[in-house]
Amino acid sequence: MTKVKPYKDSTLGKKEQVTQMFDTISRDYDGLNRVISFGIDIKWRKKVVEMVKKTAPSTILDIATGTGDLAINLAETQASKIIGLDISSGMLEIGKEKVKNKNLESKIDMVLGDSENMPFEDNTFDAITVAFGVRNFENLENGLKEIYRVLKPTGTFVILETSIPTKTPYKQGYNFYSKHILPLIGKIFSKDRSAYKYLSESASVFPYGEALNNILRKIGFINVEDFPQTFGVATIYKSSK
Repeated sequence: MTKVKPYKDSTLGKKEQVTQMFDTISRDYDGLNRVISFGIDIKWRKKVVEMVKKTAPSTILDIATGTGDLAINLAETQASKIIGLDISSGMLEIGKEKVKNKNLESKIDMVLGDSENMPFEDNTFDAITVAFGVRNFENLENGLKEIYRVLKPTGTFVILETSIPTKTPYKQGYNFYSKHILPLIGKIFSKDRSAYKYLSESASVFPYGEALNNILRKIGFINVEDFPQTFGVATIYKSSK
């Protein structure tokens, strides 16, 4: 597998570089997401919420919660407690503002923490979600093992992540857009020009479809399914413990 170039020339590890990147782009992140995905990411998140809602969870952990979009949407599940975890304090500050504006402070806690070393006991959560975050794990398998650890037996785990279309002409269109248009949008609208280049490159080499399904099974997850979205530019993965 091709290695993704570092976000910046630095002696920092991937985790520190990703944290720095998201801190820097936190104020631009929501607006740029809407532009880059043409707003379709909202629809994808709603599908994640529908999947989780069917399991009637009491406790939910949203990993790599960023500015809290998915955590806020998950309030529709009627869970009594939702925790949004992220390694970027900059992203969390935006998320906390949004949670407060939605009057959801009693239901949603925004927590600073490392998804590969979480401050939670074993078998804590009924459901765990990650939207556009697993590809930023420093070590994918370690991160998934940690998720498995804190998920309750029979609990639900749902990932929403970018993927690459496999059919013509969608594959060619996606490749052109991700290599040329996405970095250009980031360059024009974000103060950090290299951030969206990194996001594009990391998406292009991340395992998707059956490759990610097999990694989930290797960790111990069962009932693994994947659901490609919008011609395959994103995929929802559902599994359980």
